[in-house]
Amino acid sequence: MKPPLTVELLVQEARDFAQRESRHRERSLFGVTDGKAVGTYLEHKFQDGLQQEYSYVKGSSAKGIDFPKLGVDIKVTSIRQPQSSCPFQSARQKVYGLGYSLLAFVYDKKDDRKSRTATLNINHVVFVEARRTADYQTTTGILKILDNSGNADDIMAFLSERFLPLDDIQSRQLAEELLKERPEVGYLTISNALQWRLQYSRVIERPVRWQESTRSSDERGEQSRIR
Repeated sequence: MKPPLTVELLVQEARDFAQRESRHRERSLFGVTDGKAVGTYLEHKFQDGLQQEYSYVKGSSAKGIDFPKLGVDIKVTSIRQPQSSCPFQSARQKVYGLGYSLLAFVYDKKDDRKSRTATLNINHVVFVEARRTADYQTTTGILKILDNSGNADDIMAFLSERFLPLDDIQSRQLAEELLKERPEVGYLTISNALQWRLQYSRVIERPVRWQESTRSSDERGEQSRIR
């Protein structure tokens, strides 16, 4: 019987997978420039390996995230523009987080014309806990207001300046909620759009204790753990 998959095992498997994949030459990705195609390849390969070793509920478009029981979603992004999108649910996500954790593979793709293969050097495997998936500038700004004894009107004015998609009633409700429950500092940059645009530069450039990062063996010669 297969052991159940846990968050801790998932992160460890992701780090091990990154090491292996960074040494793998893949013919099907040679010349491919579509980031979605690369992401689909990497996610499917990672999940295929997990399903052979562990018992877990696999996500789907209906369930919304890749590991619904664990509350984790996979993101794959290029180091050249480390960002991805996720469905917009409410403006609260920008303040209190997405509601689930993120496991992001950040890769640098190299094509070898001689062998006509591609290698995905996975520079970082980043795990961001659900409580840290809010927007950095928005959460730090709100916390400053709260620390300066700001009231609901101050928070509403700030939310308006940040262009959060809220009407007056929703803004008042969120402001009053924030006075009762302080947000934690988020470590993503979340841009407003029809879908949230998540940017990961901060957790890559400024390693923090809830981030796990793995450099490819070609670049570092050994596994690196960033705290």
